[in-house]
Amino acid sequence: MTVTAPPAPRAAAGGPDLTRSALSGRRRFRNHLATAAIWAAVLLAVVPLALVTYEVIVKGSGVMSLSFLTEDIPNSYRRDGGGMSAAIVGTLTITGMAALMAIPLGVFGAIYLNEYGKQKPLARIIRLMADVMTGVPSIVMGVFIYIAWVLMVGKQTGFAGSLALACLMLPVVIRSSEEMLRLVPEELRQASMALGARKWRTTLTVVLPAAISGITSGSLLAVARAAGETAPIVIVTGIVFAPNWNLFDGTNTALPAQIFRNASQPFEAAQSRAWGAALTLIVIVLGFTIIARLIASRFAIKER
Repeated sequence: MTVTAPPAPRAAAGGPDLTRSALSGRRRFRNHLATAAIWAAVLLAVVPLALVTYEVIVKGSGVMSLSFLTEDIPNSYRRDGGGMSAAIVGTLTITGMAALMAIPLGVFGAIYLNEYGKQKPLARIIRLMADVMTGVPSIVMGVFIYIAWVLMVGKQTGFAGSLALACLMLPVVIRSSEEMLRLVPEELRQASMALGARKWRTTLTVVLPAAISGITSGSLLAVARAAGETAPIVIVTGIVFAPNWNLFDGTNTALPAQIFRNASQPFEAAQSRAWGAALTLIVIVLGFTIIARLIASRFAIKER
């Protein structure tokens, strides 16, 4: 008994033939050309990123060690050895405090804009200011915090750096979260309210869980941008060589500031520390990304 392959699907009587072989040669050429252009654009974006990452890993891995992560920063750029413990502590505390200030406020702002404000005058003003703040250079934000906070309190602190980074993170969180909330189907809101749920409860238990993955991605984008900023940290936090866990007392530092300071020196020891600090910063941001993805996936599983 022989088994024959089923015949290829044919177009219905009078209907168009949509198979690939039915396309004209000109359309197939355009399709291949567009596909090639897309892959070329992907390679154009990925190859430089891969080369930079490879260079950082190769040069930074030679410096990475337990002592590099735990020892104080040397007070002389000429000195060999030393570590980045103060910069690691400063990055975690300053960026963490900035995220605690910017992410909740940004999500609440997005909820107001999409669920309550809509096209009201106040909502339009908030959107305009968020768009303007997105394009503000980081050094301008650092100067603003220096004038508005550092000169007022009379000292440079890690909290001033958190304020500057929070101002940079806030518009990104607002706009990205609003777009994610806008993608939630309106039918979900109507179904919840039809069952008797109030608007705030619908937003909290239906809308937010449906958009949590996108909100997390937008928040990660904001954290990644803030963690790599150098100018605000250099201007408003000062410099320190030993870890300072207190954001409100004493100067502080962060990995981007140490990368800038050490990479600009002609000494080989300082440049090696800069490569090690760059690799450490990449690992920290990657770790935050993985943790946030796990949290978002856990929320998605519970929602399903």
